[in-house]
Amino acid sequence: MKSYRIIAAFAALAAFCACQKTVIKGTLTDGPDSEIIVELLDVNRLHVLDTVKTDASGAFKYDIDVEKGKPEFVYLFHGDNKFTSLLVEKGDIISVTSDTLGKACTVEGSEESLKLAQIEKDFADFQMRMAALGNRFVETGNKDLQKEISRTYIDYYRRAVSYILNNSHSLTSIPVLYQQVDEGFPVFGNRTDAIHFRSVADSLKTVYPESKYVKALEKEAAKRMNVMEMSARIEGAEEIGYIDIELPDINGQKVKLSDVAKKLTLIYFWAATDDQKMFNIDYLGPLYEKYHDKGLEIFAVSFDVDKTDWASVVRAQKMPWINVCDVRGNQSPLIGYYAINGLPSFSFIYDGELDAAPAMSTSASLEKYIQSKLK
Repeated sequence: MKSYRIIAAFAALAAFCACQKTVIKGTLTDGPDSEIIVELLDVNRLHVLDTVKTDASGAFKYDIDVEKGKPEFVYLFHGDNKFTSLLVEKGDIISVTSDTLGKACTVEGSEESLKLAQIEKDFADFQMRMAALGNRFVETGNKDLQKEISRTYIDYYRRAVSYILNNSHSLTSIPVLYQQVDEGFPVFGNRTDAIHFRSVADSLKTVYPESKYVKALEKEAAKRMNVMEMSARIEGAEEIGYIDIELPDINGQKVKLSDVAKKLTLIYFWAATDDQKMFNIDYLGPLYEKYHDKGLEIFAVSFDVDKTDWASVVRAQKMPWINVCDVRGNQSPLIGYYAINGLPSFSFIYDGELDAAPAMSTSASLEKYIQSKLK
């Protein structure tokens, strides 16, 4: 009797483990004896997870490891054509029937995948509508079409907001937040949309605290909230010809860019890496010594998240100019405001206004520009 109970216990355990497997199976109706590419979304990029062969009838089956509490966005491709988008959770057994183009696709066994399919379809329909209206406007120049384009966008935006509000605990809200009508035209591109990012991130964290997608959304929400808050402060501040910067120096004292009383201020964005430390010694030092008395000041903004390391470099190099640190690093809103694409980067304040200086491709071009302003 005892051995029977042990065998029964093992059988129950095996059954439990089997039902906890995550399985994707189905049929590619026009893809017999072909290959399906399984791709996984790694926060902001897709990478190939595996390939699966279909049999003579187009049937396939794939087991995927999914951790509890960490659902994954999985996409199935036939060649370059994505035919199915899935949001899979541990224990899901998902059945897919589709053609190779994904035009006749059905999914069973995953409510979240059904939601994902519907939002992708709605967004694709919206994009097609916007493209058609845009083409007609280009062809005819009819200004009424501009109003219709605007109405179409606003209508979709409202529906998207409604979706994320009603599905704030579903990971399918994340791709909605990142939809783009066209390159450079995000659906959620308003400054105040930061509130939606923050709200969804907070809601999802209560359900999926360990999800990589939620953690990335939290970072994006924090970045957008910083931008929104800084914009509000700027709009309420005394008008100046540039976005002001106020950050602590190595002694913890706040220093403001607008307090610099020099004809030309070089704003130097950097980080305490080896190559940029050498730039301080080899170039900025001599440049400062040569032009400081003629009206040049350097306002150096470090994006080092470790303030101690930054301060030790500043002290060791005895930098004579203004040095401040933004420990928000690559989350700093200054990166967007000053159009910083890489470090080091330079901007100039000339006679109290942000100057549209030419691109500084070399140290020589940088000095040439300074000479032209401090004649």
